[in-house]
Amino acid sequence: MKPKTVLVPLDGSKLAEKAKRVLVPLDGSQLAESIVPLLLQIAGPLAMAIVLLRVLEPLTPVMTDGVPIVIDDFEARRRHAEEYLTPIAIGLRTRGIDVHSEIRAGRPDEQILAAGRELGVDLIAMSTHGRGGLGRLLFGSVAEHVLRHAEVPVFLVRQKQRPAMRSSTTEAKR
Repeated sequence: MKPKTVLVPLDGSKLAEKAKRVLVPLDGSQLAESIVPLLLQIAGPLAMAIVLLRVLEPLTPVMTDGVPIVIDDFEARRRHAEEYLTPIAIGLRTRGIDVHSEIRAGRPDEQILAAGRELGVDLIAMSTHGRGGLGRLLFGSVAEHVLRHAEVPVFLVRQKQRPAMRSSTTEAKR
């Protein structure tokens, strides 16, 4: 499948015609949150609704006496995810942006694609490490998988390093 590319003019004019509901996957990192300030600039003026998505990945079993054991307090992880998304959502709402939060469990790439389909989004906006070569081979790329398999355009912001200054969570709260 051919990757889709979204080019956003500075005034957002072409995007305004199509993207009314945007899915924003967040994994709890500053890197993932670096998409939020950009969305603050375009979502309000373009009357976009934002769906914040946090995917809880399955835990890797630990070997104890040769037996794989998974100790998981899923409800605690779910509460933590809610506590993480809530201030970001509140910050966006105070700026006049219609925002909804969604928490799912599973592989991030699969859940991002499923949420995109099931929630009827027009665009998926996310940050990427921009790894290439060996880094992508060793760690894979959620962003690349989403870009190649999404049924809607994907807007990627490449970050080579952690954003400096304040986190976008702080920015969204302001």
